[in-house]
Amino acid sequence: MKTKKFFKIAGLLLVAFLFIWTFVFLYQKSQPEEVIYEIVTPEVADLEKTTVATGKIEPRDEVLIKPQISGIIAEVYKEAGEHVKAGEVIAKVKVIPELGQLNSAESRLRLAEISARQAETDFSRLKQLYEEQLISREEYERAEVSVKQAREELLTAKDNLQIVKEGISQSNASFSSTLIRSTIDGLILDVPIKVGNSVIMSNTFNDGTTIATVANMNDLIFRGKIDETEVGRIHEGMSVKLTIGALQNLTFDAVLEYISPKGVEENGANLFEIKAAVNAPDSIVIRSGYSANAEIVLERLKQTLAIPEGSVEFSGDSTFVYLLTTEQPQQFRRQQIEVGMSDGIKIAVKGGITANDRIRGNKVSD
Repeated sequence: MKTKKFFKIAGLLLVAFLFIWTFVFLYQKSQPEEVIYEIVTPEVADLEKTTVATGKIEPRDEVLIKPQISGIIAEVYKEAGEHVKAGEVIAKVKVIPELGQLNSAESRLRLAEISARQAETDFSRLKQLYEEQLISREEYERAEVSVKQAREELLTAKDNLQIVKEGISQSNASFSSTLIRSTIDGLILDVPIKVGNSVIMSNTFNDGTTIATVANMNDLIFRGKIDETEVGRIHEGMSVKLTIGALQNLTFDAVLEYISPKGVEENGANLFEIKAAVNAPDSIVIRSGYSANAEIVLERLKQTLAIPEGSVEFSGDSTFVYLLTTEQPQQFRRQQIEVGMSDGIKIAVKGGITANDRIRGNKVSD
């Protein structure tokens, strides 16, 4: 009986203990846990609001060298990466004559030879008669003019045939259109042709074959695009910082010199083209086509009171911060403030707090 009574009492005590423990546990869980926040103070700082435009580096002057005559590439004297001077020969074109033009030129030469022989014979006979004073000086001078014209026509016919067959004549060798020359001083960026390739001259229906691309790599520009929401805040003459992907840890100065008056829609956004003159040292090799980012300062504030933007509460058109009133436990008072420019990390404060105030920041622990 005593044993049964003991176990009964022990059971009741265990049930009572579990009931009390459960009550205490639930009570503790129902109590709000103390939240600890980081405390920040306003500081005087320089703020800059920037925008970034993506684009490429390219030479300002990039010239496509095209032939002035159609034919086949006979020789290529230069290759990409070489420097050339204006007038320096890049390639040579061999002319393939058109059959109709060739027949016409050969026929013209044969007729010119016939006329020249006849004119020489007539002039020789009239000259002898003039010396014997059997004809007048006027007739002699007319015969002399005729033979000179026949000789000139023969030379012209020979030159014409040579031009049709070879693209050049002896009388105009220095102006040969078969020698393709660079029109500017610069670096050859590309030579897309090879020996044996057919090329055509530029005409009304065709742009012509590009023999080489030559550019002045000492005068580079950045060409990129900027969103319409920011294009109204930039202007020609603004400083630009360039970062080139292929040249890490290097930045270059540039000056904005062009903003397109017309936007282009891309992927649902309205973008405007911009150009900036690049100022790069001669010791750095920058290649045409390098991708680059241009950072443009839209707004700048010097020595302004600023706080982390994450500590600001935005409510409609108003902004608030929470000022520390008690440290243990932390208690705060909501304070309305006036803010200004933000650089994405810090925001300028125009009024509502002082540099001595302590502000609630991010949560440290729950």
